[in-house]
Amino acid sequence: MAAPQSFLWSRRIFLTLLAGFVLLPVYVMISSSLKPLEDVSGKFQWIPTGLTVRPYFDIWETVPLADYFMNSLIVAGAATVCSVTIAVFAAYAVSRYTFRGKRVFTVTVLSTQMFPGILFLLPLFLIYVNIGNVTGIALFGSRAGLILTYLTFSLPFSIWMLIGYFDSVPRDLDEAAKVDGCGPLGALFRVIVPAAVPGIVAVAVYAFMTAWGEVLFASVMTNDTTRTLAVGLQGYSTQNDVYWNQIMAASLVVSLPVVAGFLLLQRYLVTGLTAGAVK
Repeated sequence: MAAPQSFLWSRRIFLTLLAGFVLLPVYVMISSSLKPLEDVSGKFQWIPTGLTVRPYFDIWETVPLADYFMNSLIVAGAATVCSVTIAVFAAYAVSRYTFRGKRVFTVTVLSTQMFPGILFLLPLFLIYVNIGNVTGIALFGSRAGLILTYLTFSLPFSIWMLIGYFDSVPRDLDEAAKVDGCGPLGALFRVIVPAAVPGIVAVAVYAFMTAWGEVLFASVMTNDTTRTLAVGLQGYSTQNDVYWNQIMAASLVVSLPVVAGFLLLQRYLVTGLTAGAVK
């Protein structure tokens, strides 16, 4: 049965307005990044008169953006790899085996998502400082400390999500792998992991995006040498001036990895989120 024309036009109008609402800030960012500073600081013009790409070159000189980019890439990449690796083993154990405290473990993992992140800021700060004073291991102000911090947020959700996805994989595949001579790890890597690629990709994207754009912990747990992009963008605002055109240009540049990764993996992401939550 065909939908009425009034519904189709209402949907088109709504989607057009929604697209305009979403794309309008992007247009403002792009147009502002292509303007000289004096044009951005003055009255906003929807159609720029003088365009320049100079801000895209100046962003690398005003602040050490390349260093911040490398710090964010290392921290987000390491947090993603660790989160996915640990979550795969933990979710496989919970999904395929029965052990004492299994339900408590699952409920505990899920309940950690109820607490706001700022609640852990001061305890983690004190723990890192005390560990450094006692053992000499510098977690505060280091990339390793920031990676551990991001694991506390991405890992519980990753485990919980992969448990649901592994449960959707038929256990007959495990039995077939055992018949072929595979042990538990062989069945995991040769059968379960290939079948759960969409769920693993969804977990990886979530962990990477969580670490890439986080501001609160990165502003406290880092120093001048380990500062990430989310905090480093504040360097374009000085006591004398605010380089709005460079801020817009830098924001677009640092968003490219996330946008590109999402466009490349969106098919796996959507499949992993829906399958892990429903099946």
